Amino acid sequence: MNENITTPSTRGPQEHDVRDQVIEAATRHFGHYGYEKTTVSDLAKAIGFSKAYIYKFFDSKQAIGEVICSNRLAMIMEIVNAAIDQAPTASEKLRRLFRSISEAGSDLFFHDRKLYDIAAVASRDQWPSVQAHELRIRAIIQQILVDGREAGEFERKTPLDEAANAIFLILRPYVNAAQLQYNLDTVSEAAAHLPALILRSLAP
Repeated sequence: MNENITTPSTRGPQEHDVRDQVIEAATRHFGHYGYEKTTVSDLAKAIGFSKAYIYKFFDSKQAIGEVICSNRLAMIMEIVNAAIDQAPTASEKLRRLFRSISEAGSDLFFHDRKLYDIAAVASRDQWPSVQAHELRIRAIIQQILVDGREAGEFERKTPLDEAANAIFLILRPYVNAAQLQYNLDTVSEAAAHLPALILRSLAP
């Protein structure tokens, strides 16, 4: 597999350019062969850099995977934010949150299966990128609850943290890539029924 990567000269490109080249090539390579089946030596051979040179920029294969995973999770967050930003009510934001999260994750599974494997490993091993992603989702849920309470849509008796955590736990099988692969057959149904059930429980 020849990625046509420019081999660094004595002067070489700027460090961020080299990092970008490695990430772009690694994304293609992992996307073709899979993350767990690829070693740094395999990657170095495929993209035309020495293994030692790659280690100048990334201290492990996981560090490379982290960047790729972060990029994919950022794409999912863009979809989620776009879906809920224009929602007219907190209730509709919650519905759109469930729908966008489940659809974006499923789309990644079906269209970038090998890259999805990185997300699954990251979720299973709780990489920092995954933990940060889950915290962002929790923050969105909490803000939706705050907005709903202020608008009189949601009850105020349940402690905010408790309600947000409960909703996140219900959504987590569709947020966590390691769990999503076992829930693909229920994605559409869950995106419709779960927020409906939650909204009934949140009614004032």
